[in-house]
Amino acid sequence: MKELSVFVDESGDLGGESRYYLLTLVFHDQSDDLSHTIDLYEQSLASRGLPNVPFHFNPLLRANEEYWNLDASQRSKLLMSFSTFAQHTPFSYHVLAYRKDRYKSTDALVRTMKRDLTEFLFDNLDKFAEFDLVKIYYDDGQPLITRILHAAFEYALFKSAVMYREAHPTEYRMFQIADFVCGIELIALKYESHEETSTDRRFFGQWRDFRKNYLRKLRRHVL
Repeated sequence: MKELSVFVDESGDLGGESRYYLLTLVFHDQSDDLSHTIDLYEQSLASRGLPNVPFHFNPLLRANEEYWNLDASQRSKLLMSFSTFAQHTPFSYHVLAYRKDRYKSTDALVRTMKRDLTEFLFDNLDKFAEFDLVKIYYDDGQPLITRILHAAFEYALFKSAVMYREAHPTEYRMFQIADFVCGIELIALKYESHEETSTDRRFFGQWRDFRKNYLRKLRRHVL
């Protein structure tokens, strides 16, 4: 049985004050073994004296949560190490990105997101048809997103081919890759709109540095 896992992450709050909202879907063919790549990543952390903690993009930049006692140099090394891990990991991804002030209401944004996701699935139906089972992993952070995922996937694919599993990002490296993708694509939007912060520049440098060292490498995985 051929199985596809879809890890879903988001950046922003549908009803909050964030300027952007991003919905990221990371696709992993379960026949692609990740154990060797994960072992190399964890060995790299150990050899550099870095903690093996679950990757979390925003707390890393801001020195929050498990990163509170790490200086900027250590956090930058963790970021680069995870970027290298993502570069060599077999996955593909798609991001739906929206500037919220272009929509009259949350309902209007949700309708657009549902339409865009459904269109993306239909545009790639031949790829999804290769799999006997599609498992969607989402931590159920926002009920509206759960409903969008159900509606779009069940409309585009056979309902029996879709399973939903609540999962915590700390349990799956691929969930952490979805978080990384979401973070990098949001930073790209900020650079393109000249809205990057001093923290963004501290970790990524100028636009050309960010594009060369992070964005181009990541976008080789775009579906």
